[in-house]
Amino acid sequence: MGLFDSLFTYLDKSSAITIFVLALLSVYLFIVLWIFLYRYFALKSKISVEELSLKKLYLGRSKTVEKDSLLFVYLSKVLTPNQAIFSVAKNAAIKGATGGLTALSIIASTSPFIGLFGTVVAILETFSSLGKQNGTSIAIVAPAISEALVATAAGIAVATFAYSFHLILKRKAYELNILLESQADLILSQKAY
Repeated sequence: MGLFDSLFTYLDKSSAITIFVLALLSVYLFIVLWIFLYRYFALKSKISVEELSLKKLYLGRSKTVEKDSLLFVYLSKVLTPNQAIFSVAKNAAIKGATGGLTALSIIASTSPFIGLFGTVVAILETFSSLGKQNGTSIAIVAPAISEALVATAAGIAVATFAYSFHLILKRKAYELNILLESQADLILSQKAY
């Protein structure tokens, strides 16, 4: 019996609530993966642009940020760079970089509860049907309970991915913030002389 056959057999035996819970957790997992992949590669690209811009500033090859830098749009609108314009630019960049983190946090905290809800409902249904049978043994109860625990396992798995990806993206946003602050400090220090 293949994996898909086992899955279809499991779903065929499951209640509507269990199927709904597993479907919801599947949607959660898709959202988690989409947010992570989209944000990760976008942040990675922004970080490499800001690293190059910072490197040129450090080496004295440039007096201002690169045209691709997130700071450039703001700096091009003022005659003399100042702390206020850098603060506005950094805040806007970090706000954009941290988009999706709230969704990952919500999914990480709610997934186990959704999975647990599915498990509790499945166990209640199992005990209800077993209560109507005569001569119930552990050989009948154990497989039913193990099938009910699938929802909890799915919830924990989704939460693990969501929380891990949340931390990875949070770290990337922090790296971006440090690069933007370093560029701002270098440019402001040049203006002081």
